Amino acid sequence: MLTKPSKSDPDRPYTIYASTVFNSRSLAFDKDVSIRIDPKIGCIISVASTPPNLGLVQAPDFDLRGYTILPGFVDSHAHVLVHAFSETPAIYQEKDESLTERILRAGNNAKAGLKAGFTTYRDLGTEGAFNADIGIRDAISRGIIPGPRLFVATEALASTGGYEIRQENKIGGTFVPRLSDPCDGVDGVKSAVRRRIGSGADVIKFYAEYRRRTLRFPQPTWTGSIPIKYPPYSTGKMNDNLNNPLNPPSTLFDQDEMNAIVIEAKRAKAPVAAHASSPEAVIMASNAGVTSIEHGAMPFDESLEAMKKNDTIFVPTLCVADLELGSDKENLKKVLAHTKKAHDMGIRLATGGDTGESPHGENVRELELFLEAGIPLEHTLRAATLGGWEACGGDWCGYRFGWVGEGWQADLVVLEGDPREDKGALRRVDMVIKDGNVVVDRGRIVE
Repeated sequence: MLTKPSKSDPDRPYTIYASTVFNSRSLAFDKDVSIRIDPKIGCIISVASTPPNLGLVQAPDFDLRGYTILPGFVDSHAHVLVHAFSETPAIYQEKDESLTERILRAGNNAKAGLKAGFTTYRDLGTEGAFNADIGIRDAISRGIIPGPRLFVATEALASTGGYEIRQENKIGGTFVPRLSDPCDGVDGVKSAVRRRIGSGADVIKFYAEYRRRTLRFPQPTWTGSIPIKYPPYSTGKMNDNLNNPLNPPSTLFDQDEMNAIVIEAKRAKAPVAAHASSPEAVIMASNAGVTSIEHGAMPFDESLEAMKKNDTIFVPTLCVADLELGSDKENLKKVLAHTKKAHDMGIRLATGGDTGESPHGENVRELELFLEAGIPLEHTLRAATLGGWEACGGDWCGYRFGWVGEGWQADLVVLEGDPREDKGALRRVDMVIKDGNVVVDRGRIVE
């Protein structure tokens, strides 16, 4: 492999010669392709066939024959301001880590995602860091720090009391950051969307439902705290997420409010992501016209039928189920089967691991879970590339990425090996090109 183009002429167009390139539109692996890139504008300027017996390649061009080239991966559900819950549960990150620390961690998280081949993140909420994602997005866009291209939601929308840090000791007036932009009623939610758009959000996220009754039967959250002595009966099975009497989820908005959120967002040409799991929430949000349903992995046919009817993108965040179900393999299989059924029904899919809860840099685990679910490799790769662009709003987002084609962003992942023969190749990222610039070379960030 040749080195990156000369720093003395970093804007000089160059050509990549490849033996295998994944085409996310045709779902084929194209053979013997040359990709002409103009780093000055960050785009691919031509894609053409190359003779298989091409001779010596001279710098600044790249000879990447023998590698597999994919469009840059898109994580359609990430939180760059959150690190793995296995290190620190969310509530402590939100209320105890300083904003300075969280922003510095976000820089490391962005680097980790980039090294894993993810050139774009759809970042769906700062989880108590207010609008800090806007500054991180802009710092990456200005070339100040390396990282994926960010499309940010800033603060998610939720009804009053719907999504917030809950603590028993409020008598002394303790302060915790808010987790959402609270809003109620048709006029209230329209105002909230306008606040998010005005603050610089790329995408609107709202909580169609959430578990908002934590303080009815509060559970221990710190060493020495005492649990409720006789809590309501709980089976401990998967459906407790929906039926657990301790803290069942419930919808946060009525249909008119959800409709108003989507209408107001679409007036600004902003895509809408809805957190939803239960059939009621998924159906309501899908009928409202949201761009995507996040999570929604509880196996109900009614949910899938609503998404199919409304052409809603499904982002199942299988990494969440993988982490939270743990050793409960039987119920994990049900979640995976639900996603496979969505694929079989022709529902559009996008991969996003709710990354942050799972570690940045391990984003490809979501793709591996798609494969475990029985979704073919080519369709999984489409969900991780072109499907991610669609989840970001398609042409509304201002860029075209997720496909290796003329006029599209020059975002490429170079893998050692062929994932058709070895799924482990998805983790062997040798080079990452973003906007026509080599940002990862031989697995290391290019500063």
